Amino acid sequence: MLVDRANSEPASAIRAEILERTRAYFAAAYLERPFQEGDAVPVSGRVFDERDLVNLVDSSLDFWLTTGRFAERFERDFARWFGIRECVLVNSGSSANLVALAMLTSPVHGERRLRPGDEVITAAAGFPTTVNPIVQLGCIPVFIDSELQTYNANLDLLEAALSPKTRAVIFAHTLGNPYDAERVRDFCRKHELWMIEDTCDAVGATFNGQQVGTFGDASTVSFYPAHHMTMGEGGAVMMRSPKLRKLAESFRDWGRDCWCQPGKDNTCGTRFDWQLGTLPHGYDHKYTYSHIGYNLKLTDMQAAVGVSQLEKLDGFIERRRANANALTQALSSIPWVVLPSTNAGGSNSWFGYPIRLTSDAPISRDELAKGLNDRKIGTRLLFAGNLVRQPAYADVAYRVVGDLTNADRIMNDVLWVGCYPGLDTPQMEHIARTIVELAAVAQPV
Repeated sequence: MLVDRANSEPASAIRAEILERTRAYFAAAYLERPFQEGDAVPVSGRVFDERDLVNLVDSSLDFWLTTGRFAERFERDFARWFGIRECVLVNSGSSANLVALAMLTSPVHGERRLRPGDEVITAAAGFPTTVNPIVQLGCIPVFIDSELQTYNANLDLLEAALSPKTRAVIFAHTLGNPYDAERVRDFCRKHELWMIEDTCDAVGATFNGQQVGTFGDASTVSFYPAHHMTMGEGGAVMMRSPKLRKLAESFRDWGRDCWCQPGKDNTCGTRFDWQLGTLPHGYDHKYTYSHIGYNLKLTDMQAAVGVSQLEKLDGFIERRRANANALTQALSSIPWVVLPSTNAGGSNSWFGYPIRLTSDAPISRDELAKGLNDRKIGTRLLFAGNLVRQPAYADVAYRVVGDLTNADRIMNDVLWVGCYPGLDTPQMEHIARTIVELAAVAQPV
């Protein structure tokens, strides 16, 4: 039924009222109460304010359900914050890793193209979706061990890992602790390899004053709720090269050759005048596909949350560092607890705070985790531990350089606790005090 808009309230006024009521709803629905002993202390979580909720509702009123004005704004603003030219939004950090490696398989790279059977050097200890795209693209992961001080890949093993089949390197900056990205960059340049930085856990970390994620050919970011800022789900691929951006968008958007934004037509001005492959001349460029791609876009409602979250990102990072520093000061006197260290030149941006127990510790890592969880303090392991021991990789072709002794130590002896910005000083003191108490109980007489 048609509505007589002449006698109805303007949509803009209704929209303004909805957004004002959203602010009031936030104040009523998300009141915080001070931490009390016995409350749960989660290991990670979303941190948001009324601006995030207002942006989410504002975007929903557009009913533009794919990427749109907020996504365009976020890609521009986040690239500027990151200190890099290009940002391509995707639906998760895992998808970002997939797109970052998939775009290297494009025929446009000629002899540098990543092909099935090629090798990609990576770390054995970490999160699976740093490695999974290597397998999914038919390439061979080459696993190297990690350092016990930083939990990053042991870069002394890079030359030993090199073979005539090596084409790329992908490492994560573990838990927000930066590895020597200059050294990896120099190694990749020397041997004409692609360098991908997984910075999903490390937004804001720097090496020699430069943002990690800006050293290689591309980098990846995650916006899952546990990460430095959130869109609920979401991720991004970052790069300097406009050529790589076009490839990333193609693999993200079904593999299409067209680069029009959703809802746009004929950006190139020659939509019906292309000749690609063996298609007939003039075949619609919007339905011409140059890659075997996916659909990995996110919604504009997610990007809307990202726009307002970005305004708080610097404060989030500062709080993470302050929380981690508080734990370091409080736990440094426990002789059988090994606290994390950072490489010279590195400035961390902790995703979580890792703790390793020495071989002569009076309790095991699992006993410490149980003690903390019994007291409602969340813990996590260092992700998958030694990936080659995970059942998912039982039938996967891979190569191991040396042994993976430290990856096993990480698998058996390391856990991490929260330091995310939703934790305040009383909560951090509670975490530290509980660990100290558990240590005192476990101390040998």
